[in-house]
Amino acid sequence: MWPDRRILDLFGIELPIVQAPMAGANLAAMAVAVSEAGGLGSLPCALLTPERAREELTIFRQAAAKPVNVNFFSHRPPEAGEGREAAWKRRLAAYYVEFGLDPEAPAPSSSRAPFDEAYLALVEEFRPEVVSFHFGLPHAELLARVKRTGAKVISSATTVEEARFLEREECDAVIAQGFEAGGHRGIFLSDDVSTQVGTMALVPQIVDAVKVPVIAAGGIADGRGIAAAFALGASAAQIGTAYLFTPEATVAPAHRAALKSARDDRTAITNVFTGRPARSIVNRMVREVGPISDAAPPFPLAGGALVPLRQATEPNGSGDFMSLWSGQAAPLCREMPAGELTRRLAEEALERMRRG
Repeated sequence: MWPDRRILDLFGIELPIVQAPMAGANLAAMAVAVSEAGGLGSLPCALLTPERAREELTIFRQAAAKPVNVNFFSHRPPEAGEGREAAWKRRLAAYYVEFGLDPEAPAPSSSRAPFDEAYLALVEEFRPEVVSFHFGLPHAELLARVKRTGAKVISSATTVEEARFLEREECDAVIAQGFEAGGHRGIFLSDDVSTQVGTMALVPQIVDAVKVPVIAAGGIADGRGIAAAFALGASAAQIGTAYLFTPEATVAPAHRAALKSARDDRTAITNVFTGRPARSIVNRMVREVGPISDAAPPFPLAGGALVPLRQATEPNGSGDFMSLWSGQAAPLCREMPAGELTRRLAEEALERMRRG
């Protein structure tokens, strides 16, 4: 039925739909539902301790006899820079005063751990069918050991140059992440987000540049988007924001409410939540401090200073100081269980392709 079966055969799945791994927004329940429906469910581990990741992987393996994608960040930890973090606290001091918080109190740490030996031990223990990375790839020895488990390795590329790099490093497939995508940009060979490329232009150029199969990502929220991805030469689509509307998503109530009222022109690429460019729904923090702030310390250090502000405002239903990750296609999304959504997306895509 599908015009390109390379991803289906590579991952051993039935539908060319990859549920985007969304750190903080999904756990094993969503991955199980998507994989059981025939797509590739994904478990994001960047915000999980190795112990918690083990629990979630155990849940998946007990609930589904299907392939799973386990995702990790592969950023390089920043060098200590107390000056930058102190300047960031000063930039946010007025908000602390507004909500009765002590601007001089130590900021909580921001935990987004890169792939390391502890996470590698999980991969070697559970042997997931797919291991994906964001922000490039881990060190060569770690990557070699991942491959020795038999896992298929994929990573995100935001430019043709990044896609070629991933192919040279023997990735089995490349995720072409267009500028429309929600959450963190996978950019890793540059830090200039002003020249990032949209999905429509990026996918066919990466398809032409590499021999491995390409997974289109960014702005895809219904069957029309999946059909368009195949028309551009992709072998599958990775979908994130649409799954945030499912009951399996672990987003906060304020985030869920913001998604329901999202508009195409109300998201922005911002670094104010983590120190790294990511697409969020525009809120007070983005409007008043960002979208891009030179004061924000490097990833992931910017997030710690926001924790007290989020704790002070979120119980009142406010999303003013929390990351509201969303792609530009949120208004196309529908509320339904993740398994049903996966099947519906596939059916819509096939119907669109049959109609030509």
